Amino acid sequence: MSINIGIDLGSRLSKLVVLQNNDILYQEVTDTGVNPQKTASRLLENALEKTKLERSKIDKIFSTGYGRNIVPFADNRISEISCHAKGVNFFFPKAKTVIDIGGQDSKAILLAEKGKVIDFVMNDKCAAGTGRFLEVVANILEITVDDLQEISLQSKEDIDINSTCVVFAESEIIGLIAAGKEPADIVKAIHRSIARRIKNLIAQMAWQTPVIFTGGVATNKGMQKAIAETLGEEISVPQNSFITGALGAALLASE
Repeated sequence: MSINIGIDLGSRLSKLVVLQNNDILYQEVTDTGVNPQKTASRLLENALEKTKLERSKIDKIFSTGYGRNIVPFADNRISEISCHAKGVNFFFPKAKTVIDIGGQDSKAILLAEKGKVIDFVMNDKCAAGTGRFLEVVANILEITVDDLQEISLQSKEDIDINSTCVVFAESEIIGLIAAGKEPADIVKAIHRSIARRIKNLIAQMAWQTPVIFTGGVATNKGMQKAIAETLGEEISVPQNSFITGALGAALLASE
């Protein structure tokens, strides 16, 4: 019996997946917090407790993500690009392009068979195409990030956010509020703005369909709709879009 663990220590969220014979036995997603090492240790402790497994029964533990190098008990530390590719391939074996939007970065990955990475592009310099942008918008509108998807789907007017920088976009949003624009229309405009950034990102490589959308932002149906409409293609989302990186790390540990 093979039992392996993948930990994706992200800037905002941390995820753990336990694989038993390449089947998902256990998964957890939690806030990373101010002490990522402590969070990683707590995730492992929780996993062992919930699965009733002894630490000695774990074959390998691979880490990935923003904090992969500070997971003290990891047997190996793997690029998040490789892990997301492998994790998406588990859910969607025919996937060709992965769009992943996290809290601090966004990335697009072109896949070959079995989740092999052909090419990738990443935005980790600007918050305008990331989950951070949505947090800023939610704060301005005095709502939660979870409220954004439902509100955007109520939009009745298409307006544009033209600023490509979060700082300037924030001023633009405040101006739209002062002009009497509805919150639903503003949120939809932000979704469309992020979608345009993603389209520009993946245009840097020869992307193909099927397209899979992962990451915490992928749970937002308004964001799903905006990306699909902007790309002019259907997109698919894993049942748990948070765990593809951790899952991929566990799968690579199993090889």
